Amino acid sequence: MRIIEPHIHMVSRTTDDYDRLFQAGVVAVTEPAFWAGFDRGGSAAFAAYFDQLTKYEAKRASQYGIGYYTWICLNPKEAEDIALAREVLGIIPEYLGAGNVLGIGEIGLNRNTPNEIAILEEHLDVAQAHGQMILVHTPHLEDKLKGTKIICGILKNRPKIDPDRVIIDHCEEHTIRIAKDAGFWAGLTVYPVTKLTPQRAVDILETFGADRIWVNSAADWGPSDPLAVPKVAAEMKRRGHDEASIAKVVYHNPGKFLSQSKKFKHYEE
Repeated sequence: MRIIEPHIHMVSRTTDDYDRLFQAGVVAVTEPAFWAGFDRGGSAAFAAYFDQLTKYEAKRASQYGIGYYTWICLNPKEAEDIALAREVLGIIPEYLGAGNVLGIGEIGLNRNTPNEIAILEEHLDVAQAHGQMILVHTPHLEDKLKGTKIICGILKNRPKIDPDRVIIDHCEEHTIRIAKDAGFWAGLTVYPVTKLTPQRAVDILETFGADRIWVNSAADWGPSDPLAVPKVAAEMKRRGHDEASIAKVVYHNPGKFLSQSKKFKHYEE
């Protein structure tokens, strides 16, 4: 079965993970810009990171038969330094024309602070000005419900942003309806300890339906699993879901969303 892994941080993974993904049926990955585990000290560090995403990581992926795409932004964890954040926002448009850049992401909120909200709004200004798709990070654990409501409210107050080109990621049982009722796509992140298990993800799919939902691992330098999406497919199969239903979740849904960018070449109806 073909699989698209729509949110994974491969710059923090080994080449062995690319090989394992290929063996599991993954044909393409997309990598949102994210926090490196430490706060970068200046815009030059971000520029080097964006160069890695747009120029070099695709070559590594191609050696293992996997298509590689990325998203550009400053992560909400680094939004508290407003001066630096605005400096980085100033260089983001330089990277949006790269052949593997699908949009702005993963933007959003971390602790729902005023500075995070301000930088989220300014990212949306860039996305609007350049006609970009948007991938949104929702906060962790106790801040998730409030943050998801704030994010959806901000987006709905921007009528020029097409909800069909926005995905609200890291949804859980208590937030997925907020994203879907607002007209956005929703992402389920299967990540040990802090997010969903494969079992919980399939429970959500069975409860809310599979329309306009993708599944991802967000695997990075923390305790995470790059094979989380294939494991969701296996859990669906174990529960008796047919091949077409499984393919919708792990291939067709992400493929349809991502193909709204003409740059995405790894999806066939």
